[in-house]
Amino acid sequence: MEYPEGVRADGLPAALSDPDRLAALAATGMAGSRPEPAFDDLARLAASVTGCGIAAITFVGEARTYWKSVPHLAYGGPEAWQNAVADDFCYFTIGVNGPFIVEDAERDPRTTGHPAIGPWGVGAWAGYPIVSADGQPIGSMCVIDASPRIWKPGDLETLATLARAVSNEVNLRVTLQTARTALETSQAALARSRELARSLQDSLLPPVLRPPPGLDAAARYLPATAGGETVTGDFYDLFQSRGPWWTAVMGDVCGKGTEAAKVTALARYTLRADARDHLSPAQMLARLNTAMLAQRAPLFLTAVEATFRLTPAGLTGRLSLAGHPPALIRRADGRVQQAGVTGPLLGYSQTVDLTDVRFRLAPGDLLLLYTDGATEARPAPGSPEPRQPVFDDAALARTLAGSHGLDAAATTEYIAAALAARHDGWASDDTALLALRVPARTPG
Repeated sequence: MEYPEGVRADGLPAALSDPDRLAALAATGMAGSRPEPAFDDLARLAASVTGCGIAAITFVGEARTYWKSVPHLAYGGPEAWQNAVADDFCYFTIGVNGPFIVEDAERDPRTTGHPAIGPWGVGAWAGYPIVSADGQPIGSMCVIDASPRIWKPGDLETLATLARAVSNEVNLRVTLQTARTALETSQAALARSRELARSLQDSLLPPVLRPPPGLDAAARYLPATAGGETVTGDFYDLFQSRGPWWTAVMGDVCGKGTEAAKVTALARYTLRADARDHLSPAQMLARLNTAMLAQRAPLFLTAVEATFRLTPAGLTGRLSLAGHPPALIRRADGRVQQAGVTGPLLGYSQTVDLTDVRFRLAPGDLLLLYTDGATEARPAPGSPEPRQPVFDDAALARTLAGSHGLDAAATTEYIAAALAARHDGWASDDTALLALRVPARTPG
């Protein structure tokens, strides 16, 4: 007989060796797999409806036919449940990619003398292809009658329907496996992305604060949890600028991702480079503004910077705000005061009018720098208490006052706990905290 794709040198259909067909078969994982009730039920139904003694579901490779369901036989293992592709009729449906119907196997010129007739007791044979989602014939759903017969149209229609049911079952499994693999790949990529984000975020924050001797310092970075993990623009730094003078800086880039990381890196390194030449925070932030415009930084930045030195009486310094929330000073007696005059954010205008404000810390006093995530904590959508007020400036001031007597590390931990209690694990924005405290003097 003639096949749409011709024949191989061994006389079998060339379609058996079609790479696309073999790839579709491999994707199912069915070749050599064990029998399953879902397929056995369909095979039994085919035998019952047609009145045949044998029904089979097979998957056809290039050289072997793999039996998936032959309900009248006991499963003998993967090696026993297969045969050479030429030793049964199943390859016929592959060659024509359609039904193959034989009413008298001994007399039909297509099958006369076929080696499967005796071993399988084939008097009549009817089979329909099992096809992949893209139409590749990968197997056969067939029934065998021991005697020649004229197939009833209703029997053949039922057999065709059952073959489609097998195809649908197989293709549904392939789709599910493809989706599962895609999900696993996506999750792995997301995990790598998150790890990269964490590494990049860590590289933009000093791993350890190294304050001048005699100053207690601590910082905390609290990532947002509401929008997934990504690189953010919150950063802080503490370094020696010149002689006895030190610089503390905190910034918040208006954006996330790699662009935010670029602006963060530009800000940190520019401020460190200029610190030896300028002790005025306002001048340093203005120079950063110039650098951002020269580098065409794609995002804006708010920042607070303080330059200070230790004195016998405690700490003295100057502080400037560029679109950033005011710093807070917690006095030794628990009172909390704001510090700084808010100026324009950076990276927007050629000129910025920034102001230096002097401040002093006595023993027991603490200076807190923070990003706006510390004053925007709110319950998650759908929370049992959705109307609970936002953790605002006043709430932060009260919390800082409530940390009276704590050192720098304990203070940042206290504030972090208060924020967590308000948003209950759903932080809508990142938060950075930096605390500088002059240790209280001990009597004697």
